[in-house]
Amino acid sequence: MDQETWEVRVFYDGDCPLCMREIAMLQRKDKRGRIDFRDISAADFDPETTGKTFAELMERIHGQLPDGTWIEGVEVFRRLYSAIGLGAVAEMTKIPGIRQTLDWGYRRFAKNRLRLTGRCLDEVCAVEVT
Repeated sequence: MDQETWEVRVFYDGDCPLCMREIAMLQRKDKRGRIDFRDISAADFDPETTGKTFAELMERIHGQLPDGTWIEGVEVFRRLYSAIGLGAVAEMTKIPGIRQTLDWGYRRFAKNRLRLTGRCLDEVCAVEVT
């Protein structure tokens, strides 16, 4: 995707079923091609090209702006929603109280998403690093 056209590049775990529901919705709504989607679980994805490790990218959702700035967590979703024309929704997530609740909730989800999506065995959550 041409750097001139995208507003946010999102690095997501394509093996996460919950994550993919959100990504699929964003892909359907991204009519103007403002999001550059990067599946970190794809066989041809090389984390070294990002300057981050696979483990770092797996900890939480990451995004990158056209100027190279990295964003993480709920801020990625704000940018994604703005890119598909839901800027008003994204702005509401900045309201004090709502912001802290969403940040707290996302941190809890990110920390437990492997377990929540059935990707843990015997209390150990491991993802194969290739």
